[in-house]
Amino acid sequence: MTRRRGAVVLAAALLLAAMPAGCSGPAGATLCRSQAQPVSGGAYQVENNEWASDAAECISTDGNADFRVVRSAIANPTDGAPGGYPFIFKGCHWGACTSGSGLPVRVSRIRPGTVTTSWRTIQPGTGVYNAAYDIWFNQAPATGGHPDGAELMIWLASNGPNHPAGLRVATGLSIGGRGYDVWLIRRASWNAISYVMTRPATSVSHLDLHPLVADAVRRGSLRASWYLIGVEAGFELWQGGSGLATTSFSVHVAGGG
Repeated sequence: MTRRRGAVVLAAALLLAAMPAGCSGPAGATLCRSQAQPVSGGAYQVENNEWASDAAECISTDGNADFRVVRSAIANPTDGAPGGYPFIFKGCHWGACTSGSGLPVRVSRIRPGTVTTSWRTIQPGTGVYNAAYDIWFNQAPATGGHPDGAELMIWLASNGPNHPAGLRVATGLSIGGRGYDVWLIRRASWNAISYVMTRPATSVSHLDLHPLVADAVRRGSLRASWYLIGVEAGFELWQGGSGLATTSFSVHVAGGG
């Protein structure tokens, strides 16, 4: 199940100034609530993004394209919204953009190999969570708020009873050499389509987004005139989640940064 994450990413300088005592500088930091920090020289950004919970929940990063959930007391009902989505991203998120990303890319120009991504995680198997990409499309090349096109999620794995929002419209579908169940919901101002791997994974290597984007276009969830503006990867947390980690993450845009 996915919900809108409305947290605003603050400028890095303001975030560092607001961090609690004991947090380190640009090489590494502990981020709580909705604090964020550029990593890998600004090529990526890590954000804690606790948005539907007041429980103690924090992540740490060492300044590379990685992060770890170091504490999470989130205890949301499993039939409602997750308490947060700690994540790493390339591109733009609610107006905050990484440097040299190569994004946005018009959907009509996404071909095999245009956008590929690799992601390695640690999933301890306790708590209720998913490990999921959250990929955003906007009708214009940029937005300072919530994208108005579509949200495309890719669930690598989940622990607990949760599933994506909406209706399951396909099962055991083969896309790009992987099996997926597909869930779809049309919200008031954007579409949400989720691809759940039928064989749960802790990592993907050189995952090509083109086959999934093409499938979403065929289903009417995406339009060729819209723009891919951001690729995010993280963990939706309903209960617990301490120990979850991204050990490496990368997004390659052909011809881009």
